[in-house]
Amino acid sequence: MTIRVLIADDQSLIRAGFRLVLENHPDIEVVGEASNGDEAVYGAGRLEPDVVLMDIRMPELDGIAATRRITARFTARVLVLTTYDLDEYVYDALQAGASGFLLKDTPPAQLADGIRAVAGGEALLAPSVTRRLIEEFARIGSTQQRASGPALDELTPRELEVLKLLARGLTNAEIADTLVLGATTIKTHVTHVLGKLGLRDRVQAVVLAYECGLVTPGQGSE
Repeated sequence: MTIRVLIADDQSLIRAGFRLVLENHPDIEVVGEASNGDEAVYGAGRLEPDVVLMDIRMPELDGIAATRRITARFTARVLVLTTYDLDEYVYDALQAGASGFLLKDTPPAQLADGIRAVAGGEALLAPSVTRRLIEEFARIGSTQQRASGPALDELTPRELEVLKLLARGLTNAEIADTLVLGATTIKTHVTHVLGKLGLRDRVQAVVLAYECGLVTPGQGSE
């Protein structure tokens, strides 16, 4: 299956660079470009991409607002592009529904792999830098009213364990090792967790776990 990608960035050279990189992968097709948030939202509806590469700082409508509109209206997943690994705006982008983020200087192979992961329902949460990002998001969120979220009591004890480990940034393989279960079993548990809680992907599961107080910043770092 070919993954359809929309590139949203206000700099034409950056868009051209990403297009050039992605066109070298036969399973990825760049279906369009957008130079601002409004164009990104319009393109997401008209072109029906699987993944939107979204710059945060854009004119007209910024990437955060565009991400919020796209995830609310369409099935496309949003992969945020940023210059700095702890860009303060990335926290807002995750809350708006982004499925993860990549640095703009990410090696070409990692860019393609990131797009494949997001298109497949995964989220870019494993790297330690992203764990710090999620913890910082949680600290910011802790000053606000906690979201009640969907009823966590719908989850089985095992699914609750899996959700807690997801919130620590563990991959399926790492969760399998921790719980001494097979990778296929863990994948099934993750699917059930997302389905029962009405979540799009792993990022939303992590955010929910922090917002509901199921996990706190720094927990599980030992």
